[in-house]
Amino acid sequence: MLILLPPSEGKTPADAGAPVDLAKLQFPELSQARQEVLEALAAVSAQKNALSHLGVGASLAHEVVRNTRLDLEPAAPAHSIYSGVLYDALGYGTMTPTQKRKADDAVVVVSGLWGAVGFADSIPAYRLSMSVGLPGVGKLASYWKPKLGSALSSHVQGHLLVDCRSSTYLAAWAPDPARTVAVNVFTERDGTRKVVSHFAKHTRGELARHLLTRRGKAPETPAQLAKAAEEKWAVELVAGSARKAHTLNIILAG
Repeated sequence: MLILLPPSEGKTPADAGAPVDLAKLQFPELSQARQEVLEALAAVSAQKNALSHLGVGASLAHEVVRNTRLDLEPAAPAHSIYSGVLYDALGYGTMTPTQKRKADDAVVVVSGLWGAVGFADSIPAYRLSMSVGLPGVGKLASYWKPKLGSALSSHVQGHLLVDCRSSTYLAAWAPDPARTVAVNVFTERDGTRKVVSHFAKHTRGELARHLLTRRGKAPETPAQLAKAAEEKWAVELVAGSARKAHTLNIILAG
């Protein structure tokens, strides 16, 4: 089983540490592409219109300035850099050593800057969304799609993929639908369902934690995943097709 996560918008900068070494990140075949995006991001972040180009407000100007020197910034494991609702719910810091090793092996974060990284990969804090376009690179989702397809295909072969990515990051790579289960979260009240956003992030983080910390064998099929999720939630599994992944709907009380 592998768990695909989106990055958090906010990041927790490392206090100290060596800068990122692209060759040491998981999926080293992406190193050249990562370098291209790093350089394009640094150039854009140094421009007067950097905030509007990157789609952020003035309160995040210091994060945009940091983008200009990411090759010098201290790096730390991705699980400590990424923060926010989903990652708080996943709670890596409160896991046992065995559970942390399992998370390091199972979690892949799809990123606008790095393409994809492992949970233990050492990276700096940065500000860049997959929805952004960069000069010389173009729209990041389009840029990464063929590269991720090539780099990740052998890594994910034979694994069940629990896809907790948001729509922006889904566009960057479409894995084999037969082995992929997308996770949706709804609230239900008086028979009426509503799609949720904040609670979706939180629940996806809780699902990731449950799968990484529960006893027993990791799920290997969509049906086994649904059974594992039923240990904590009301769920329904919607079968996929030749072109569409299976869907696990988690239903929360409204």
